[in-house]
Amino acid sequence: MIKNAPKHVGIIPDGNRRFAKRLLQNPWKGHEWGSEKMHNVFQWCKECGIKHMTFYALSKENLKSRPKKELDFLLKMAGKEIKDILQDKKHFVHKDKVKVTFFGKLDLLPKDLQLDMHRAMKMTKKYKKYTLNLAVAYGGRQEIVDMCKSIARKVATGKLKPERVTEAVIKQNLYTNGVPDPDLIIRTSENRLSGFLLWQSAYAEFAFIDTLWPELTKKQFVTAVKSYADRERRFGK
Repeated sequence: MIKNAPKHVGIIPDGNRRFAKRLLQNPWKGHEWGSEKMHNVFQWCKECGIKHMTFYALSKENLKSRPKKELDFLLKMAGKEIKDILQDKKHFVHKDKVKVTFFGKLDLLPKDLQLDMHRAMKMTKKYKKYTLNLAVAYGGRQEIVDMCKSIARKVATGKLKPERVTEAVIKQNLYTNGVPDPDLIIRTSENRLSGFLLWQSAYAEFAFIDTLWPELTKKQFVTAVKSYADRERRFGK
């Protein structure tokens, strides 16, 4: 447990493919290692006292840019993990009472995967000890566009007056409605957001760790969390 640990950590896990390439393996092997690392990081979050975690699992751009064979593997791997949640009561999600949410352009995913995602969310929605959010087929700009469309429809139909559009209304129309804004965002191997939680990260602290995601160590993670705990957050003041 770390005093003053962030309540919500957003994580951009980058470097799976480069790690696999360095070891002369196929890119999807890196994704396997990356998935295992996500499990590790969840445990580290628990030990630090972090209650909410959001992982940037798959960007909307990835759906177009990744080779079909690699993308098929990624989606298959995600499907297996979700099936485990649905079928295995000993899965850590159930043991640790983890509420699981998926957000993004989920309608772009295979129908069977969409259905299982919604089943997993329904199955875990009453869990309150931890929250695990997975951004899938996600893009921060697309989220803002969809938020604008949602509010515009409400204004056009008379359900909402323009002068009533506030920051709170905007938050209610984001994919992450109901999820607290991240306190700390951690990214491995690169120093950019890549469209991750653009609105929600306005006052987040950042930690960029110069290592590939599968190589991330507990020491590096805990150091980032402790660094956050030592900072004085000003929220624009």
